[in-house]
Amino acid sequence: EVAAAGVWGGLVQAGSSLRLSCAAPGLTFSTYSVGWFRQAPGKEREFVACIFRSGGRTYYTDSVKGRFTTSRDSAKNTVYLQMNSLKPEDTAVYYCAAGSRMILGVIRREDAYDYWGQGTLVTVSS
Repeated sequence: EVAAAGVWGGLVQAGSSLRLSCAAPGLTFSTYSVGWFRQAPGKEREFVACIFRSGGRTYYTDSVKGRFTTSRDSAKNTVYLQMNSLKPEDTAVYYCAAGSRMILGVIRREDAYDYWGQGTLVTVSS
């Protein structure tokens, strides 16, 4: 089971920073690529970022490039999403997901991921 837990999650002001953590006690995260998705109110879930299991390559959707960074700490079996310069349009439920057979062409597809976290709500006020 994958769990996405927000550290200091909840309501933050625009311009603030927040780090989300994704842990999976039942999985060895180093053998999985991990993606981050979000779903804003009234919208479909969308891809945010991905970190590959091999080499740690990262990819981001255009709207978060330069503001969000995903990384992994293998010793803690945890993947992070550092979110800086948050904007009201970043308000969403954020999910992490793990995939064992990830290739670049499918990182935005939800069905490319094997395990999903419950999600955590991030609200950014203006």
